[in-house]
Amino acid sequence: MRRLGEALSGALRTMGLDEGLRGWDAVSEWAEAVGPQIARRARARRFHDGILWVEVDGSVWLHQLTMLKRDLLRRIHERLGAGSVRDLKFINSRGGTQR
Repeated sequence: MRRLGEALSGALRTMGLDEGLRGWDAVSEWAEAVGPQIARRARARRFHDGILWVEVDGSVWLHQLTMLKRDLLRRIHERLGAGSVRDLKFINSRGGTQR
């Protein structure tokens, strides 16, 4: 008898919904994938249509992470599998972060 999780994964894959769920995993796994230095300044906030939206502390960090985008996507794909996230979009945070 198959475990419930395996059956659910199979059903989601059959319906074409498994990639979307892996994208949402990227939101919760962001900090582990990118490491503590980046995670302190950038937080994954949402996932939609293959794009992981990341809120960043200020324009300097936004620029820096834009330059690191290819490497960050590679890290996410290593952790969650290729195709889970096809792009990253960085946005400035509104009012800073709570530390």
